[in-house]
Amino acid sequence: MITSRGIEANPEKCKAIIQMQSPQTVKEVQRLAGQLVSLSRFIPRLAEKAGPIFTLLRKPKDFQWMDQCEEAFQSFKTFLTTPPILQRPDHKIDLLLYLAVVESAISTVIVQEHQKVQTPIYFISRVLQDAEKRYQMIEKLALALVTAARRLRPYFQSHQVVVKTDYPIKQILRKPELAGRMIAWSVELSEFESRGPLKAQCLADFVAELTPTTAEEPQVWTLHVDESSNSKGGGAGIILEGPNQVTLEQSLKFSFKVTNNQAEYEALLTGLRLACDLGARRVSCNSDSKLMVEQLSGTYQANDTLLQRYFHVASHQISSFDEFTIQHVPREQNT
Repeated sequence: MITSRGIEANPEKCKAIIQMQSPQTVKEVQRLAGQLVSLSRFIPRLAEKAGPIFTLLRKPKDFQWMDQCEEAFQSFKTFLTTPPILQRPDHKIDLLLYLAVVESAISTVIVQEHQKVQTPIYFISRVLQDAEKRYQMIEKLALALVTAARRLRPYFQSHQVVVKTDYPIKQILRKPELAGRMIAWSVELSEFESRGPLKAQCLADFVAELTPTTAEEPQVWTLHVDESSNSKGGGAGIILEGPNQVTLEQSLKFSFKVTNNQAEYEALLTGLRLACDLGARRVSCNSDSKLMVEQLSGTYQANDTLLQRYFHVASHQISSFDEFTIQHVPREQNT
């Protein structure tokens, strides 16, 4: 409902929920869910907050209005007594998009900033399907961004959209080979720009609850490198684990003949480049190559001419990090 103050929630719809008695049947829960969804653009984190209520609709034969359902219901009643007033977007100002995920839901809010004050334009959230719940955190965030882009296509087509998140979505989308399902998403999102975090003002609660806490000291990223070689060539694999449940895997295949130690160095160099691209400042590396570990630790010297080259390149890359440690781990434990 458009007024002189902005876009306001329909007061009759809000009143219907506020005056509603606690549901006693599945049909009443369905009615409540439908009314909440009709107001979804005004309710931040709806899918997350209404999780206990929506769960009842998936198991109607086991209907039981639990304490969690009542708490969620009462919180909606309180919230809808003074729902937020949304603003119409100004075409001259960038849109800011905040992303957030929990185990079972994704949420976004799109805002604009006027005179250093941020005002909401649209809230979006949805429940994750069972398969989506098993996505990595970074994939869930990318899915939240894709969902917002699809739902708000007119906004995205007519504005510059700036994504605000602490996660390295921009860097991941530039490397779609790391996760197959993100290839199509990266194509859809290639027009959008991802930047660093920004503290909202009027949306401080939303940002504080839905974005990861940024520690003052950079967190440690863990790099696992492993190799395999044969007479025809070789391969290697890396696993890079970062803060906030970020996990990336990449496989390498060499068309030329390599020794096990050469393949291990190749995997290390690839992992170091990936960690650097993602902004890692502290890296702990696990490798099952005792020779490489001892060479980089300074215990062994690299006598082989080719390994000397690998050693110098790796040492140069390592020097770009604030902190780097490497330790030998038996192959069966290096996962």
